[in-house]
Amino acid sequence: MNTRRQFLSQLGLATAGLGLSSMLPDTLLAAESAKKFTFEISLAEFSFASELYTGKMKNMDFPARAKTEFGISVLEYVSGFFNNKHTDQAYMKELKQRCDDLGMKNHLIMVDGENIASLDAAKRQKAVEAHYAWVEAAKYLGCTSIRVNWGDAMSALSGKGEEGSMEEVGKAAAEGYQKLCDFAAKAGLNVIVENHFGYSTDPDWLVSVMKQVKAKNKGFLPDFGNFCAERSKPATMDLKGIMATKCVKEYDKYDGVQKMMPYAKGISAKTHKFGPDGEDVDTDFIRIFKIIKASGWTGGYVGIEYEGGLMRDLGGDTSYLPNADGIKATKKLLEKVQKELA
Repeated sequence: MNTRRQFLSQLGLATAGLGLSSMLPDTLLAAESAKKFTFEISLAEFSFASELYTGKMKNMDFPARAKTEFGISVLEYVSGFFNNKHTDQAYMKELKQRCDDLGMKNHLIMVDGENIASLDAAKRQKAVEAHYAWVEAAKYLGCTSIRVNWGDAMSALSGKGEEGSMEEVGKAAAEGYQKLCDFAAKAGLNVIVENHFGYSTDPDWLVSVMKQVKAKNKGFLPDFGNFCAERSKPATMDLKGIMATKCVKEYDKYDGVQKMMPYAKGISAKTHKFGPDGEDVDTDFIRIFKIIKASGWTGGYVGIEYEGGLMRDLGGDTSYLPNADGIKATKKLLEKVQKELA
């Protein structure tokens, strides 16, 4: 069973043209325009967060639900839902067998663990080493990557903020991340970083840290919904109070995604609510995918991460769609993007 700390951690982790075309040869422009923009749709396990937290669904159920209910064969797991069984050989063997039987592709494990950006060198090293088992678990399942964080989720949730300045945390993050990338490289895995909470909601800070790291397996997982740098204080310190908070300081997501794209090794298409036309109310999908397309990124995975069901089932707000309906609505939007921007 997840602890309250794990639950809150998961919940909190739930936020220039220069006119050069006239100078380019027509043949080059024709070649560029002929390239097809394409991506494969994957499914993030956090889309079922409300069911997983309440025990209505188990981590082991994820592959079958993705395939049979949504026709999706690429999976993005969340570490907390393994309930520390990622080192249990029998458990992992059964999970892998289920995936193999269904013809699933295990792509990513989103790891929310100890802080690899801690200013305390001993704690930072311990955190890096604590991620090793997740690298090994991802390798066993056939994943391409694990996703990690630069910062302490609990500090961000409690309102304490980061433990040091942006420069200090950035230096520590680069050091811890470099060590983890070096370890994962031996297993042939990428270690990617998401804009998530605290300083990592700032795309300029993210890029400045990434530039300090020398590794071919480094990269970003740009998330459409995690550029909120500051939220209002909850009226009550229970689940409904926390989920009712509003973002009071947010970086521009379109600018943020554009800055992260040169290092992107995946995309997290986060959604919460949809309008009568089926469009996401928070993100203009065509606009943001035009930015992604213009970056030259193609052929990767775009993960559906629907969080509205969490707001509905555990927050009590029935204006959000249930998990299954929200996943389907997001998939429909991504299929529209594939068709219009191909």
